[in-house]
Amino acid sequence: MEWLDVAVLCLSFLGLLALGVPVSFAIALATLATMLLGIPLLPALTTEAQRIATGMDSFVLLAIPFFVLAGHLMNRGGMARRLIDFARAIVGSLPGGLAHINVVAAMLFGAISGSAAAAASAVGSVMGPQMDEAGYEPGFGVAVNVTSATTGLLIPPSNILIVYSLASGGTSIAALFLAGYLPGILVGLSLMGVAGILAWRRGYPVSPRTSTREALRRFVDAIPSLFLLVVIMGGIVGGLFTATEAAAIAVLYAGVVSLAYREISWRDLPGILLDASVTTAVVMLLVGTSMGMSWIMAYVHIPQTVADTVVGVSNNPVLVLLLMNLVLLVVGMFMDMTPAVLIFTPIFLPIAVSLGIDPVHFGMIMVLNLCIGLCTPPVGSVLFIGVGIARTSIARVVRPLLPMFVAMIGALLLVSYVPEISLVLPRLFGY
Repeated sequence: MEWLDVAVLCLSFLGLLALGVPVSFAIALATLATMLLGIPLLPALTTEAQRIATGMDSFVLLAIPFFVLAGHLMNRGGMARRLIDFARAIVGSLPGGLAHINVVAAMLFGAISGSAAAAASAVGSVMGPQMDEAGYEPGFGVAVNVTSATTGLLIPPSNILIVYSLASGGTSIAALFLAGYLPGILVGLSLMGVAGILAWRRGYPVSPRTSTREALRRFVDAIPSLFLLVVIMGGIVGGLFTATEAAAIAVLYAGVVSLAYREISWRDLPGILLDASVTTAVVMLLVGTSMGMSWIMAYVHIPQTVADTVVGVSNNPVLVLLLMNLVLLVVGMFMDMTPAVLIFTPIFLPIAVSLGIDPVHFGMIMVLNLCIGLCTPPVGSVLFIGVGIARTSIARVVRPLLPMFVAMIGALLLVSYVPEISLVLPRLFGY
């Protein structure tokens, strides 16, 4: 490994980010600058263009635009409100009931849409004003919203698990989807526990208990939304269709249900398609440029050097996992989730496999690490969405976020060192 290559790659990337250059362009320009150290300009440009195109040329990635479109349809079509009403019937009467409603609704909506940003936007826009009116500290409401929104990246269907499958060389998407249920639920329960304790100590109001009849009515209203989970996971696990085909079915289902709810009309579809196209373009450009950076890192032998260094420190799986967790937590603070998965999976996965760690288990560890990064400044995209919706400042949110981070890190350690949390469901279904 040439240290000059590493220095140019890292410094140019961080420098471009500091100047406010979008992440995808910063990745592409840093990759090009590193190539120019040993390759003439025209071949370097050609090579990078080829790597970007090759990185996006995957049938598996076709699931992403479909799931993105399904998420936009659900957000605009009334599914989020019905899921919130259902969550209110389940946990609204607990101490800190509105916080629990936020967490459960985010878990349900995030699981259906596969997007933390969509969950934070849809649930936060409804729950934020209600929590403010009930006397909750504004920063506390945002902290609950942004951290709970990330559970949808673990609970399937999840776009980032599809990206991890690509980066890891073809880990079964069905196995990853099954593996995400228990870690995602564990994170949600951890957040509810912390939120409940804080709400009880601060004397936040408790919602009246919902009658059995009203709870049943809200459940019936939410059945069309909840049934999408059965359709997607039942079809994938049962072998009826692939993850990509499941995503297309999700779009059709979400469109029909949203139109049936009469909260969107045919006139709204062009705008929804445009919004979904913009989101998809951002994600796919990140995928392509990140694959280019992964190639140049392999070209200058960075993964092998890192692997040798880590193994040289210790071959104890406990210590190695702790070291990788620390690195990924720091990476998540400064890099968006998609490029982080594409760049660091080829570096850390071979180390994990050499120590006997299952690729599916490691995928849960990596995604949960980076979920925490989505809630941290300076690059935490979900944090900025939550702050923007609540019309508050990051400074007011950081302190309430700290106990939520403790809950998420506690869940991360359990997922890291208790592999069965991730592997029991895939093994139960034969993966």
